[in-house]
Amino acid sequence: MPPICAAPNLGAGFQFRYCSSFIHSCGHFQGMDCTDYAMSEGTTQSACPTEFPKVVPAARLCFPQLVQSRHVTDLSRWPIFSILDNELLGSVKKICVFGSSGNEAIFITKEDDVYAFGSNCSNCLGLGDSHSSFEPRKIELLCQKNIVDLAFGSGPHVVAISKAGEVYSWGHNGYCQLGNGGSNPGCTPALITPSLANRMITKVACGSHHTMALSADGEVFAWGQNNCGQVGTGSTANQPTPRKITAVIGARVTIGIACGQTSSMALMENGEVYGWGYNGNGQLGIGNNVNQPNPSKVQSLASVIITQVVCGYAHTLALSDEGIMYSWGANSYGQLGTGNKANMVSPAVVVNHGERYVEVAASHYSHISSALSQTGKVYMWGQCRGQSITEPRHIRLPSTDDAFASFSAPPVSWRIYSVDLIKGSRIAEAIASAFDNPENSDIRFVVENKEIHVHKAILKLRCEHFQSMFHTCWDEASKESIEITQYSYKVYRAFLKFLYTDDVDLEPEDAIGLLDLSNAYCEDILKLKCEAIIRQGISVENVAMLYAAAIKFGAQQLEEFCFRFALNHMTAVTQTEAFHKLDDQVLKDFIVKASLAGAFKN
Repeated sequence: MPPICAAPNLGAGFQFRYCSSFIHSCGHFQGMDCTDYAMSEGTTQSACPTEFPKVVPAARLCFPQLVQSRHVTDLSRWPIFSILDNELLGSVKKICVFGSSGNEAIFITKEDDVYAFGSNCSNCLGLGDSHSSFEPRKIELLCQKNIVDLAFGSGPHVVAISKAGEVYSWGHNGYCQLGNGGSNPGCTPALITPSLANRMITKVACGSHHTMALSADGEVFAWGQNNCGQVGTGSTANQPTPRKITAVIGARVTIGIACGQTSSMALMENGEVYGWGYNGNGQLGIGNNVNQPNPSKVQSLASVIITQVVCGYAHTLALSDEGIMYSWGANSYGQLGTGNKANMVSPAVVVNHGERYVEVAASHYSHISSALSQTGKVYMWGQCRGQSITEPRHIRLPSTDDAFASFSAPPVSWRIYSVDLIKGSRIAEAIASAFDNPENSDIRFVVENKEIHVHKAILKLRCEHFQSMFHTCWDEASKESIEITQYSYKVYRAFLKFLYTDDVDLEPEDAIGLLDLSNAYCEDILKLKCEAIIRQGISVENVAMLYAAAIKFGAQQLEEFCFRFALNHMTAVTQTEAFHKLDDQVLKDFIVKASLAGAFKN
């Protein structure tokens, strides 16, 4: 019989299912206790990640966190990477491309070495000199530091964070944007101390000449040029060292930050959005064109729960927990996606073509916007290779990162992202094409009177369930056909296809059935993928049903995510048919939990 997963109680409100097949099927987890780790909310990765963040308390999992992109590419869309030799190219793990012509790059290898190459404007490569180089050279001070995030300004200056929460800066410093107390340029990375010495920084963002940092405690720090109030200190004097922003937002917990050229945005834990700095194009979304030296709330979004905010050169995009995208600010190239070129001083709904969005992208370097839909389609609009596109246009690219590589001017990365290089791609393609091919299969599954043709060897290599099923002592080992009655054809076919491709292509409602299967078969990676699909498809109408399913299948983080979504839309959710169909005990537990969360306070 297939192995049965245990579900140890991890305390503090967590559960994470343990299964030995999860450890053995992925080399990244050798010697690691998977009960200590969990995927970040909102992950959409197509391969096993090299790093899993520590599980965080459920009470803080209010929204899906933006995670680093990870997709298969040969880097050919980034012209600057064509100069690397195959050996070095094969070791690339993460990249960041910047510069006035997309002519500077920093990348991190699998060995945790950090390299830089390009034109080296304002010493932005951090190599200790001002020489440009097409030959990648190590940034010695960052090697073996486990750099997890990079951001850059258009000076340019560069800021990096290590996994330990340390912040390094270098490059242009004419406006104190390096945060070291002076205005001399930085030729090599230097720790920003003492202002951030005791802070665990998790995210950085840069405008043209100012910088913001977000701590693990939800505090926001800013420094650098402040002529328009973009540092948020209440004045317009440049800020030479990191300063905590407390005006207006007070002790509110911040979960996201973004910078335009001379503006700043912050996303609060409760879904509120605040902006400050230059507002001549309405990029703060506060209903006027007046600059703001202190954070100002985007009042028009008061009834909406925002989960992600990004900034372009002079425009802003925000994504709600219901997959609706809003935009405001400059629109001379159609970058707001509203179908016209009129600037907006308040949030407007972006054209969606019937799609639900799950990710938005923009960079202060350009006037282009991009988004990823729930169905995996990538859209772009704005200034795209010299043309103005006024509403989202579907493009055949796998990610928003590739949209920036292919259409942004200059071609810069809007975030640091991880890379899975194509290695033996013909083998992968051959295996994928062999799925459900009756000509060379040696076993077929019959589900709802439909056949799925597969290969025992591949199933045994990919899944511990089938290792047991096709053992010589079991009847299934000698069969050519096996009937499946526990699952639908659509779900079981998706499961078998996943074993061949690592991809899952199902609607959220169908992903629940696959979540059930992955739970029973101890396929933890598949389970995480299903949870991600379900999160992306959550709505007022289905959240109660998804919440009950998460409880049934022991998906603790999905359960908490559904609960928080329902809490944010309590009135509408309680009027849905799905809520009325909740099991009595589940309903009672939900009401008690909502009460403890303050849902019924006067």
